[in-house]
Amino acid sequence: MKKELVLAGLCLLAASCSTETVEDVMNQQVLAPVTVSVNDFSMSQEGFSTTRATTPVANYGGVKVVTLAFYDGEMEVYKSTQLKDDATTYTTFGEFNLSLPKGSYTMVVLGYVLYDDDELTLTSPTQAEYTNGCIRETFAATQAVNVTSTTALNLTATLNRIIACLQVISTDGRTANVNKVRMTFATGGKRFSPTSGLATVNTGSASTVGVSAAAGTTSTSTGFVFLTTDEQTMDVTIETLDSDGNTIYSTVVNNVPFKRNRRTKLSGSIYPTAATSSAFSVETSWLDDADPINF
Repeated sequence: MKKELVLAGLCLLAASCSTETVEDVMNQQVLAPVTVSVNDFSMSQEGFSTTRATTPVANYGGVKVVTLAFYDGEMEVYKSTQLKDDATTYTTFGEFNLSLPKGSYTMVVLGYVLYDDDELTLTSPTQAEYTNGCIRETFAATQAVNVTSTTALNLTATLNRIIACLQVISTDGRTANVNKVRMTFATGGKRFSPTSGLATVNTGSASTVGVSAAAGTTSTSTGFVFLTTDEQTMDVTIETLDSDGNTIYSTVVNNVPFKRNRRTKLSGSIYPTAATSSAFSVETSWLDDADPINF
């Protein structure tokens, strides 16, 4: 669904200094009110779900935070973050109101979710990072915006999922002493470019998630990683942890294939006993292309 970015004009009166031209003064002091609306974008979860689903942003659990920023080169001109669970951060979730002076900008929009101590920091159109906690499902869009006058502008953008997903599916039942599962990616990273959607480092990352499955039942654990290329192969270390974070069991799965906006599934034993095997199978076929999010 396309969203409109409406820029309407407001002229301010001011006197120029003797060293400035009239055009200089006008460029500095003319502001354009800006409204950015992303509240009704629809999402196709094909590729992350066996069924196609279209969900408004307010109802989609995978996006609980929306950050909008405008940059003049690398200089941040405006940035605002809305938290779906904190109504004090917005009037309508996904709709922003601001003013911009005349100039050329790069607009950056990020949609994501944060849990526990997760933190995402956006510093430029080419640099963002999960500085604390785990990488989460992340969507991004960047676009050039030129404010040349106070005439209204109608803009559209497409917000795309930019992470690769890993699902670890146990073939054995969870043991009572396991509290969490940690998935460590040998390459890729937590730092990424919103413009390219690719990792800007290749030093690896880790995702640690709780296990909700009852003792004796199989479990599914999900982690995310930013790739340095659209497709990337890497080793993955899978560990089960107790409530204090101590490793109970660890295994390495070599040469696991990943692709952006796709889920790779690993299935095998992660709660082994003397009578079980820890061999893993890898589902390597990619799902059909998923439609992007439009706003």
